[in-house]
Amino acid sequence: EKLRRNLLKQWYQRRVRGSEKGKVHIWDIAPQLGSLETEGSTKEVQKVKPFFTFGGHVEEGYSMDWSLTRKGYLLTGDCTRHIHLWTPREADWLVSQTTYSSHGSSVEDLQWSPNEEHVFASCSTDKSIKIWDDRAQPHKACMITVPDAHSADVNVINWNRMEPFIVSGGDDGVVKIWDLRKLDTHAALFKHHTAPITSVEWHPTDSSVFAASGEDNQVSLWDLGVESTEPLIIDNQEVPPQLLFIHQGQEEIKELHWHPHVQGVLLTTSLDSFNIFKTISV
Repeated sequence: EKLRRNLLKQWYQRRVRGSEKGKVHIWDIAPQLGSLETEGSTKEVQKVKPFFTFGGHVEEGYSMDWSLTRKGYLLTGDCTRHIHLWTPREADWLVSQTTYSSHGSSVEDLQWSPNEEHVFASCSTDKSIKIWDDRAQPHKACMITVPDAHSADVNVINWNRMEPFIVSGGDDGVVKIWDLRKLDTHAALFKHHTAPITSVEWHPTDSSVFAASGEDNQVSLWDLGVESTEPLIIDNQEVPPQLLFIHQGQEEIKELHWHPHVQGVLLTTSLDSFNIFKTISV
């Protein structure tokens, strides 16, 4: 029970979510986290009002990310290709009305750089990945565009915290690695999943390891440190040597996250459940 409380406390902080009405809500769940430390505290479901709500998005959206280098800074994107920058104030946020809108269609994912506080990345159903600098005016802020990064919608991206790499996953079922020092082509490509990729994330302390999930109901773990190019043959099927582990048993896996402090622990959410598991691979 104590381990469960600690896992939850370390995973969840101030929560933010979008709605189908184009609104973004932020909740302060500090009281709920505090109750985990109180023996005998009520387990009844409580209705908690949002701490802050922004209704400036024209349509619903799926992309948002908190900055790791500037406390309280937030990015949110929507299906009409618009990205809003949130700047924290003493009691709320100032949300930019002039948007970053270089994409041609829906913004599917957003990622702040873990090292450069003004830089962020985005991906879109227009098949592109873009790198932005928020010090420039929004209409000039797109510094790099990778067109046709995938052969279909680019669903998810994740920025490596230790190396200049971004991992991306698309509707084509492909996972790609991008070296920010040379973005004219991908640095690596992995085709294992048989359906669209739904989530990707680098390991928080091992810069060569990442995880991916797909609509084929699989979570895959990969290690770029394996240099062999010869595929393995398992049950008469070719398997990339960088593939460490496959986790199955959930339906419609939507998102995965590494635990930031407990080595090798992954959490996955899906239509039917959420799993917390640890492999011997990492």
